[in-house]
Amino acid sequence: MPVTAPITRTQHTMFRAAVLCFKETAPRGRAPVTLHVGVPDQAFASHVVLPRQALDQALRTDIAAALLQRTSAQSPHRWGWLTRVGTLALHDADVVWSAAWYAACAEAEVDVPLMIVTRTGWRDPRTGVRREWSRLRRRSGASS
Repeated sequence: MPVTAPITRTQHTMFRAAVLCFKETAPRGRAPVTLHVGVPDQAFASHVVLPRQALDQALRTDIAAALLQRTSAQSPHRWGWLTRVGTLALHDADVVWSAAWYAACAEAEVDVPLMIVTRTGWRDPRTGVRREWSRLRRRSGASS
């Protein structure tokens, strides 16, 4: 199901956690494109796209399908998120990985949303719903 505004508190918490985790663990400006599936700040599976790694659409779809399969026990509370450097503006990686993601979801007969996550925010590539922060920090005494 696409993310629509206004988002739920649960969605806000999960998407914020994904942004924080990426911001805290990825080197500024150098993080590879990575597809994650699961629950941010909890259990998830990932695939890191290595620099200059040649992936066609079929292979990207197979990778997405494998991650969906590995996390199927977390259903229905899992999410997909693609982390990458840059702004939330549309990027080539968003297009090719979104297509692969939703093809894998269709094959598995599941509807698991995919978010694009950068160091400053998140965006749903299907609806354009997004949230950006200028100074996102982990709340003291809280995990998200």
